[in-house]
This record gives sequence, structure tokens and C-alpha cells, in this order.
Amino acid sequence: MESEVMIRTLRTCVAAALAVALAGVFGASAWAQSKGRIVCWKDKAGKVVGCGDKVPPEYQDSATREMDQRGVTRGTTESAEDAARRRAQEQEAAKVKIEEAKRLAEQKRQDAALLNTFSNEKEIDQKRDRDLQQLDLQLDQFKVSLKNATDRQGEAKARSDGSKDKKASEMLKEDLAKATSEKQRLEQIVAAKEKEKEEIKQRYADQKKRYLELRSDTASASTTPAQRPVERAR
Repeated sequence: MESEVMIRTLRTCVAAALAVALAGVFGASAWAQSKGRIVCWKDKAGKVVGCGDKVPPEYQDSATREMDQRGVTRGTTESAEDAARRRAQEQEAAKVKIEEAKRLAEQKRQDAALLNTFSNEKEIDQKRDRDLQQLDLQLDQFKVSLKNATDRQGEAKARSDGSKDKKASEMLKEDLAKATSEKQRLEQIVAAKEKEKEEIKQRYADQKKRYLELRSDTASASTTPAQRPVERAR
């Protein structure tokens, strides 16, 4: 009798446990169907810090990964910081592209002007020599002025150093300061003209090099396969 009671009790416990288990399974399935997704969110370092059916408010600007019920990734979002960085990079790339397009357009304009201005490379040398000749005339004039200013400064300094009259000495110092200022001004002009002279030489050297490149490209493009020499068969 006691054995039958124990058997009925055991059966009751097993049935109860099975019911609880089935309830848990069906409950989880119902939750998954109702939610339909799992979202994982990351911290600023890109590390997953949590998962659930929705992103907590404090992680709304974080990167996320959305998965379906089987754990398959269905979509991702970047963090607000990454999105801002990407937009900045895209804007910079667009800016570089625009600047490059402008540079190419300006180069094309300069190339056309170069080909239209000169018939051959000797004309470039002749134009360079004329510009340098004109600059040399200006430079010679400034060098003469600089020599005169240097002489005046030397004379003013000698008078100032040799003066023993205090009142006259103050006036001589002013003359020396003016002569020194004029000398420095002319030195700067002469230095600028010398620099301009080197820049002219370099500019025409670059133009000549580019001109020859353009003429070579034009000649190559105008020579069709039919016009090119045919190598004789051996």
C-alpha cells in the first residue's frame, strides 16, 4: 500500500516537472516570436557590452548588431562618433576631388596657352632672354642706387663718429639712421630682384620641358598605325 502511494507521488512530481519544462519552452518560443530580434550594443572601444530586445538609452549613440532568432546577423549600425568621422572623411575626399578637378582644368588651360603662344622651343628661350634682359637693366639701376646709399651711410657714420658737438651729433645720428634705412631698403629690393631672376629661369625651364612633352604627345597621337614605318620582313 505504501509502495503504491510512493509511485503515485513520483508520477505526480514527474508530470509537474514536465509541465514546467514545457511551459518554459513554449514561453521562450512565444517571447522570441513576439520580439523577433536580438540587439547587441558596443562601447566606444567596439566591445560588445550587452544584448537584449532593445538598446538602453545610455547606449543609443553606440554601434549595434541586430540578429534574428537563430543568431544570424541581420543588420548593423555605426556609432554616432563613427558616423561623424565617416562623414568628415567623405567631405574631405569630395573636397580633394574638386581641387584635383580644378588643378587639371587649370593645367589644361595652361597647356593650350603654351602651345598657342610658341611655335617651337627656341621661341621659349628667346622670350626668357628678353625677360631676363629687362630685369637685368632694373637690377643694375638698383645696384647703382645701393652703392650710392652705402657710400652715404659710410660718410654719415664717419661724421657722426667724429662729431664732438652734442647738438650736431644728434642731427648726424638722424642722418645716419636715414642713410642706413635707405641702404637696407635697396638691399631688400636687390635681393628680391635676384630671386625673381632665378624664378624666371626656372619658370621658363619648366615651360620648355612641358612644351616638349606636349609636342611629343601630340606627335605620337597624330601618327596612326598606317603612317608608322613598317618594318621589312627579314
